[in-house]
Amino acid sequence: MNIFKIQSEYQQIVTQLIENGGELTPDLELAMQITKDNFHSKSESYGYCIREINYNKEIIEKEIERLQKLNKSCDKTIVKLKDRVELAMNTFEVDKIETPLIKISFRKSESVEVEDVNQLPNEYKVIKLTETADKFKIKDAIKAGEIIEGCSIKTNRNIQIK
Repeated sequence: MNIFKIQSEYQQIVTQLIENGGELTPDLELAMQITKDNFHSKSESYGYCIREINYNKEIIEKEIERLQKLNKSCDKTIVKLKDRVELAMNTFEVDKIETPLIKISFRKSESVEVEDVNQLPNEYKVIKLTETADKFKIKDAIKAGEIIEGCSIKTNRNIQIK
């Protein structure tokens, strides 16, 4: 439905231009030329085309916003559901649930906890714009038996659903 009174000739030109990603072909360039004879009618038609495109852009932007909100809602729902399953599995001391269609289990991962980066020897630091601990190097050193003050390896349980 054409709510902006755009003549079909101009609607076809605009459609081709949009399909070309806004790039003009020689044929489109010729069709879009404004001469002194058609200055008023073409300008009015192009004005209607611009209005329609702006209207469509607003619809697209609102749809993008709606989809982004829906995506965030889905993310929050996933977190809540995972938390529920994790809590129940921990409460009932179950590490794995396996059915023909789904597997829910914990996997172990390790992360290095550093209390104070400034107390670390330089060899265990990575210097960027700010000073941070080189957790990979610290982890390897602790696993090799070194004691690094203020650092420990923490074992985490992360739920995974396949």
